Formats: sequence, C-alpha cells, structure tokens
Amino acid sequence: MVKNITSFTGNGVADWLVQRVSAVILAAYTLFLVVWFLALPEWSYEAWSGLFAQGWMKIFTVLAVLSFVAHAWIGIWTATTDYLKSNTAVRILVQLAVILVLFIYLIVTFDAVWGV
Repeated sequence: MVKNITSFTGNGVADWLVQRVSAVILAAYTLFLVVWFLALPEWSYEAWSGLFAQGWMKIFTVLAVLSFVAHAWIGIWTATTDYLKSNTAVRILVQLAVILVLFIYLIVTFDAVWGV
C-alpha cells in the first residue's frame, strides 16, 4: 500500500474524524467568546487580559489553534490533491506555503499565550 506522507494522518477516516473533532472545538471556542463578549457589561483591556491570564483559557486557546491548524491542513491537503493533480510543482508549492503559514501561526500563538 502506498502512503502519502503529506496527509495529516495517512488515513481518510482518521482525517475525517480529526476534521469533525476540530470543528467542534472551534465552534465551542467561538461560541464561548461570543457569549463572553455579550455577557460582559463593559469591554476593556483589563477584562480581556484577565480572561486570557487564566490557565484554562490559555489551554483552551492553544487547543483551538491546534484544532485550526489540523482542520486547515486537512482541508488544504484535500483541495490541493483534488484540484491540482496535473501540476505537482504548484501543488507542492501551495502545500509548503500553507505549512509555513500554519507553523508561523502556531509559533505566534504560543508566544502570545505563554510568552515563550
């Protein structure tokens, strides 16, 4: 059996499951932030930084970003392998560009959340 090393899990069912779980995590994170903003009597930097200073929110944020990265990569990999079949060089360039952007996004997130 030939295995594609650029897919997220190398298994279509596992990729499907990762996308569904990551979508639920992203929806929960978005819903939480919307409810938090609507419930907040006054928006301020202190309230925002107070929320993100809590350990559970840092973990939730990192989990949401990891979910976004996994979800985005599976989607981009699927789209590029489906629609850029004839031009391997372009497909690889697009995939490498997306990997670079997602990696930078992860680094910036860890730096912003944990001050690493």
